[in-house]
Amino acid sequence: MSTNDTDTTDGTDAETDTGPETATGHPNVRQTAAELATGDRTDTLLATDGLRKEFGGFTAIDDVDFSVAEGELRCLIGPNGAGKSTLLKLVTGTHAPTAGKVYYDGHDLTDLPPHERVRRGISMKFQVPSVYGELTVRENARLPIQRFADGAERRRRVDEAIAAAGLSDYEAAPASTLSHGQQQQLEIGMAASMEPDLLLLDEPVAGLDVAEREAIAERITRLNEERGIAFVVIEHDTDFVATIADRVTVLHNGDVFREGPVADIESDPAVQDIYLGGDGA
Repeated sequence: MSTNDTDTTDGTDAETDTGPETATGHPNVRQTAAELATGDRTDTLLATDGLRKEFGGFTAIDDVDFSVAEGELRCLIGPNGAGKSTLLKLVTGTHAPTAGKVYYDGHDLTDLPPHERVRRGISMKFQVPSVYGELTVRENARLPIQRFADGAERRRRVDEAIAAAGLSDYEAAPASTLSHGQQQQLEIGMAASMEPDLLLLDEPVAGLDVAEREAIAERITRLNEERGIAFVVIEHDTDFVATIADRVTVLHNGDVFREGPVADIESDPAVQDIYLGGDGA
């Protein structure tokens, strides 16, 4: 969990009275709803509460309660149109919710803009690589952090981003010369260079061959194990999901349909019907 002090100055963290006796044993201690859901007395890093997103008359996310623990590696699956990408965009602030709350590390982020969420420790890599082909690998790796670090600190983080991407032998190469899989790895390294506590990935192995999928899986698990970064990964490749996930959340029609260990999800007949070969596949 990050070391940011609890910030209630933006007016988004409503206080909640925990009653005459709290977990600490001290009477009359008051906590915000965000602190109760994701504060220091929990191991929960991210939680949504009744999160809802409507586009006109269409409900893409329908009163979702979703949480991720510190250091967890979670996969998010479901048929096309289930609301997976929309949920991540609500977490990052790319979309504003119609209703509900987003709590993170003891803070209410619901009304914060995306750049503030990045500062608080949330990073995201979208499905389509957005590297600049005319720039070198090193120049691309420098882009996310050049506003946040300079000098030796910037060089360290650029070096770590390239190493995390497995591209140390390619740092002087134009990004356009990289394979699609290498570009995905570069973007994961760039997202990790922001030193997040939570990294969101939208279909990082779409269109990749077996060797490239294995390389991405290795990058994700190493970042999770060595840096303690929690991940939420949207993916359709169930073999890939089984390789990396601690737990799996299944979305269907904008709501959480099932949640649990990979083996339980794979063997669930209802999940198989909507996702693993049924009408929603």
